Amino acid sequence: MNVIEEFSRFADLYDRYNTIQSRVAKRLTSKIDIKEYNRLLDIGCGSGLIYKNIIKKIKFNKFIALDFSKEMLDIHPTSKNIEKIYFDFNSREDFKKLNRNSYDFIISSSALQWSRDLDMTLKEISKLSNIFYFSIFTSNTFKTLHKIAGLKSPIYSKEELEDTIKKYYYITSFEIINYKLEFSSVYDMLRYIKRSGVSGGKRELSYIQIKDIIRNYPLNYLEFEVLFIKATS
Repeated sequence: MNVIEEFSRFADLYDRYNTIQSRVAKRLTSKIDIKEYNRLLDIGCGSGLIYKNIIKKIKFNKFIALDFSKEMLDIHPTSKNIEKIYFDFNSREDFKKLNRNSYDFIISSSALQWSRDLDMTLKEISKLSNIFYFSIFTSNTFKTLHKIAGLKSPIYSKEELEDTIKKYYYITSFEIINYKLEFSSVYDMLRYIKRSGVSGGKRELSYIQIKDIIRNYPLNYLEFEVLFIKATS
């Protein structure tokens, strides 16, 4: 199952399981300069965490919400100043739908780690504005779980992310934050992974690997590592 199918499948449950994504969105939006804006663009908008945080602190005329899951777009808030667009940041053709340099800033939270071609995605995003806010999960997310299962993380390392971002942006703020999410059992932890979207549909665990995790996982929490970037083009 690919990333789009996984997010679409559990869209109706997303807000019940997106604890970490909620904390990440709140921290990312806290970095936005407080003033009035005209047009804002959210790439990978999901159920609307960025929008719900932004409306509490700044004024704007237009909020454009992009996502590659139509089911997610359906549950994103709707209002007269919101435009919702089906959009895949893995597609160069989809970037042609957007107007260059017509947005006050671009924001993307907990999404870009699923880019299949990070270089292309970040290059195309860099053409859309002069100001950017990104929060991106790194490969140290689920570090202990991946080690026990003998898996390589399906997402990018912080070094890969930083190196690629620096090709197209001037970084004005760089921050790595580690989160822990506790569970009462390993079964609850695995259920969370399945339904929260943090796995992105990467179903790589075999029955034997799941048994090993249940038997040997040494922690009562999952590890998350998130890169927060404020940048200009």
